[in-house]
Amino acid sequence: MEDCLFCDFSNDELIEEGECSYARCDGYPVSEHHTLIIPKRHVASFFELDEVEVIDMYRMALKMKARIESMDKTVSGFNVGINVGRDAGQSIFHVHMHLMPRRKGDIDNPQGGVRGVIPSKRTYVRKGGSGSVVPAPTGSRS
Repeated sequence: MEDCLFCDFSNDELIEEGECSYARCDGYPVSEHHTLIIPKRHVASFFELDEVEVIDMYRMALKMKARIESMDKTVSGFNVGINVGRDAGQSIFHVHMHLMPRRKGDIDNPQGGVRGVIPSKRTYVRKGGSGSVVPAPTGSRS
Protein backbone atom coordinates (compact mmCIF):
# COMPACT_ATOMS: atom_id res chain seq x y z
CA MET A 1 0.00 0.00 0.00
CA GLU A 2 1.29 3.42 -0.92
CA ASP A 3 2.64 5.54 1.95
CA CYS A 4 2.60 2.66 4.43
CA LEU A 5 5.69 2.64 6.62
CA PHE A 6 5.58 -1.15 6.96
CA CYS A 7 4.84 -2.10 3.35
CA ASP A 8 8.41 -1.10 2.43
CA PHE A 9 10.54 -3.72 4.14
CA SER A 10 13.71 -3.21 2.12
CA ASN A 11 15.18 -0.59 4.43
CA ASP A 12 18.23 -0.55 6.68
CA GLU A 13 16.22 -1.55 9.75
CA LEU A 14 15.38 -5.00 8.33
CA ILE A 15 16.72 -7.78 10.55
CA GLU A 16 15.28 -10.90 8.94
CA GLU A 17 12.73 -11.83 6.30
CA GLY A 18 10.43 -14.86 6.32
CA GLU A 19 7.86 -16.22 3.89
CA CYS A 20 4.98 -14.05 5.13
CA SER A 21 6.60 -11.70 7.63
CA TYR A 22 9.74 -9.81 8.45
CA ALA A 23 11.46 -8.38 11.52
CA ARG A 24 12.87 -4.89 11.91
CA CYS A 25 14.11 -2.63 14.67
CA ASP A 26 11.46 -0.42 16.23
CA GLY A 27 12.00 3.20 15.24
CA TYR A 28 11.03 4.38 18.73
CA PRO A 29 12.26 1.56 20.99
CA VAL A 30 10.82 1.08 24.46
CA SER A 31 13.88 -0.98 25.38
CA GLU A 32 17.16 -1.95 23.74
CA HIS A 33 16.57 -4.51 20.94
CA HIS A 34 12.82 -3.69 20.75
CA THR A 35 11.81 -5.52 17.58
CA LEU A 36 8.74 -5.43 15.35
CA ILE A 37 7.38 -8.53 13.62
CA ILE A 38 5.36 -7.43 10.60
CA PRO A 39 3.33 -9.42 8.05
CA LYS A 40 4.17 -8.62 4.44
CA ARG A 41 0.51 -8.40 3.44
CA HIS A 42 -1.05 -5.06 4.31
CA VAL A 43 -3.93 -5.54 6.73
CA ALA A 44 -4.85 -3.29 9.63
CA SER A 45 -6.02 -5.88 12.15
CA PHE A 46 -4.34 -8.97 13.55
CA PHE A 47 -7.73 -10.66 13.20
CA GLU A 48 -7.59 -10.24 9.40
CA LEU A 49 -4.47 -12.42 9.10
CA ASP A 50 -4.82 -15.99 7.91
CA GLU A 51 -3.43 -18.96 9.82
CA VAL A 52 -0.29 -19.22 7.67
CA GLU A 53 0.56 -15.57 8.35
CA VAL A 54 -0.02 -15.90 12.09
CA ILE A 55 2.19 -19.00 12.25
CA ASP A 56 4.91 -17.25 10.24
CA MET A 57 4.81 -14.25 12.60
CA TYR A 58 5.05 -16.60 15.59
CA ARG A 59 8.07 -18.37 14.08
CA MET A 60 9.70 -15.01 13.38
CA ALA A 61 9.06 -13.93 16.98
CA LEU A 62 10.76 -17.11 18.24
CA LYS A 63 13.78 -16.44 15.99
CA MET A 64 14.03 -12.85 17.17
CA LYS A 65 13.70 -13.88 20.83
CA ALA A 66 16.61 -16.30 20.40
CA ARG A 67 18.64 -13.67 18.53
CA ILE A 68 18.07 -11.04 21.21
CA GLU A 69 18.90 -13.43 24.05
CA SER A 70 22.13 -14.48 22.31
CA MET A 71 23.16 -10.83 21.82
CA ASP A 72 22.21 -9.60 25.28
CA LYS A 73 22.58 -11.83 28.33
CA THR A 74 20.91 -9.21 30.56
CA VAL A 75 17.51 -9.91 28.96
CA SER A 76 15.38 -11.81 31.48
CA GLY A 77 11.88 -11.42 30.05
CA PHE A 78 9.79 -10.07 27.19
CA ASN A 79 6.59 -8.14 26.67
CA VAL A 80 4.83 -9.17 23.47
CA GLY A 81 1.97 -7.10 22.16
CA ILE A 82 -0.25 -6.22 19.22
CA ASN A 83 -2.44 -3.12 19.30
CA VAL A 84 -5.65 -3.56 17.31
CA GLY A 85 -7.63 -0.40 16.64
CA ARG A 86 -7.16 3.25 17.46
CA ASP A 87 -8.79 2.84 20.90
CA ALA A 88 -6.22 0.17 21.77
CA GLY A 89 -3.35 2.46 20.82
CA GLN A 90 -2.72 1.36 17.23
CA SER A 91 -1.10 4.25 15.36
CA ILE A 92 0.15 2.51 12.20
CA PHE A 93 -2.67 0.60 10.55
CA HIS A 94 -0.56 -2.28 9.27
CA VAL A 95 -0.48 -5.15 11.79
CA HIS A 96 2.74 -5.37 13.78
CA MET A 97 3.80 -7.29 16.86
CA HIS A 98 6.06 -5.66 19.43
CA LEU A 99 8.75 -7.86 20.98
CA MET A 100 10.16 -5.83 23.87
CA PRO A 101 13.07 -7.29 25.83
CA ARG A 102 12.98 -6.67 29.56
CA ARG A 103 15.69 -6.72 32.18
CA LYS A 104 15.64 -7.16 35.92
CA GLY A 105 15.28 -3.72 37.49
CA ASP A 106 14.38 -1.85 34.29
CA ILE A 107 11.34 -0.49 36.17
CA ASP A 108 10.55 -0.46 39.88
CA ASN A 109 7.61 -2.86 39.76
CA PRO A 110 6.91 -4.82 36.57
CA GLN A 111 4.00 -6.71 38.14
CA GLY A 112 0.97 -6.67 35.87
CA GLY A 113 3.01 -6.38 32.67
CA VAL A 114 0.85 -5.48 29.68
CA ARG A 115 -2.10 -4.82 31.98
CA GLY A 116 -0.37 -1.49 32.63
CA VAL A 117 -1.98 -0.09 29.49
CA ILE A 118 -4.90 0.64 31.82
CA PRO A 119 -3.05 1.97 34.88
CA SER A 120 -5.80 1.22 37.40
CA LYS A 121 -5.74 -2.46 36.39
CA ARG A 122 -1.98 -2.93 36.66
CA THR A 123 -1.42 -3.54 40.36
CA TYR A 124 -2.12 -6.97 41.80
CA VAL A 125 -2.15 -8.43 45.28
CA ARG A 126 -1.93 -12.10 46.12
CA LYS A 127 -4.96 -13.51 47.86
CA GLY A 128 -4.28 -15.93 50.71
CA GLY A 129 -1.84 -18.74 50.12
CA SER A 130 -3.65 -20.09 47.07
CA GLY A 131 -1.31 -18.43 44.63
CA SER A 132 -4.23 -16.85 42.80
CA VAL A 133 -3.76 -13.29 41.70
CA VAL A 134 -6.48 -10.66 41.81
CA PRO A 135 -6.43 -6.96 40.93
CA ALA A 136 -5.73 -4.68 43.86
CA PRO A 137 -8.78 -2.72 45.02
CA THR A 138 -8.96 0.72 43.41
CA GLY A 139 -12.17 2.09 44.87
CA SER A 140 -15.58 2.05 43.26
CA ARG A 141 -15.96 0.59 39.80
CA SER A 142 -18.62 1.40 37.30
